[in-house]
Amino acid sequence: MNGLDVGIDQLGVYLPRYALPLDRLAEARGVPVEKIHVGLGAHAMAVVPPWEDAVTLGANAAARVFRHGEVRPDEIGLLVAATETAVDHAKPIGIFLHDLLGLSPSCRTFEVKHACYGGTAGIMLAADWIRSGAARGRKALVVATDIARYDVGSSAEFTQGAGAAAVVVSDEPRLLRLGPTTGLFSRNVYDFWRPLERREALVDGKFSLDCYLDALHGAVSDYRAALNGHGGGSLLDRFAAFLYHTPFPKMAHKAHRRLVEDESHGLTPAAVGERFERSWATQAEPALGLARQAGNTYTASLYLCLAWLLEREGATLEGRDLALFSYGSGCCAEFFTGRPVAGSAARAASIGAQGLLQARRELTVEEYEQFARATTGGERPAEGGVGFCHLAGIENHKRHYACPGKVA
Repeated sequence: MNGLDVGIDQLGVYLPRYALPLDRLAEARGVPVEKIHVGLGAHAMAVVPPWEDAVTLGANAAARVFRHGEVRPDEIGLLVAATETAVDHAKPIGIFLHDLLGLSPSCRTFEVKHACYGGTAGIMLAADWIRSGAARGRKALVVATDIARYDVGSSAEFTQGAGAAAVVVSDEPRLLRLGPTTGLFSRNVYDFWRPLERREALVDGKFSLDCYLDALHGAVSDYRAALNGHGGGSLLDRFAAFLYHTPFPKMAHKAHRRLVEDESHGLTPAAVGERFERSWATQAEPALGLARQAGNTYTASLYLCLAWLLEREGATLEGRDLALFSYGSGCCAEFFTGRPVAGSAARAASIGAQGLLQARRELTVEEYEQFARATTGGERPAEGGVGFCHLAGIENHKRHYACPGKVA
């Protein structure tokens, strides 16, 4: 096995079937809509109903992978579930997913957490597991699944969202080959956190933005150092696209501007601005279509951006390098690369991200607030409002899931 061939073999995504247009929420809260559409770059957020949780979001994303028929559940030897909205302090969501997806008993299964970085942590761990030879020809499944919740009426309310991404990692990737070099940055900060007794997160918004940008600079600097003099020159010339962790699209805008500024030493401010505008329009903004409509999906965010970009522009990206930046509050960040493999465009076109948006029903603000107040579990799903599986109820603190369909 060539260790450089490890990468993403399949990618599945899932969103709840309900959305709240943010112009409706802005009107209800007395906030100018331009502050949301322009200030955040967001237009709608996915809303999770009471019969969905991090488990069902992740299971529905993975089921979409298996239904393509190119990967079987019995081929998975490692399942890593990444989330910051777990359903139990001890029992991992991974073991629920293992059961719902019908994976083999011979499968290492666990949950990882580092805020929004968790999905990338799982993918890097899975890649190293395969490179080590421990996989014995099997594949890894990494499921990044989250629900971003903030207090109703708070300033962070507009950056809520929900969704999941399921990533199959193998030594014969048919979608994206991962680059061998990454850059890392870690530092202990309190920019975003959720104490054990709270369902809603706490955030120091301005400080978190600064932490994100500092982590980007640090991770890119470490990436350059790891290249050890090889692959110099401007990153803007090397990469066809830049994908960022996107809690809201304007954050990616700020991140890309910081990267362009760091790559433009010696240029006048006007020249830097022109360079940024050209690069933003062609190299970064095209990945944000799903994020504008889904909101913050925490661990899944970066991979929803990847799904959107590959589904829509895969034919132009085969054989070209992509740059990806993952950030998790607290904090840890990683800058890494990937290259869509030959023939990946046809596979990427079937990811179905656009179809998920088209299938959603728009909520009124009143309906959204009812969902926010509802107790999780026990409610019967509305007709057409569930995916492959849903949360049927909670009894004696035990969660019960119903799966009217089949994985594959």
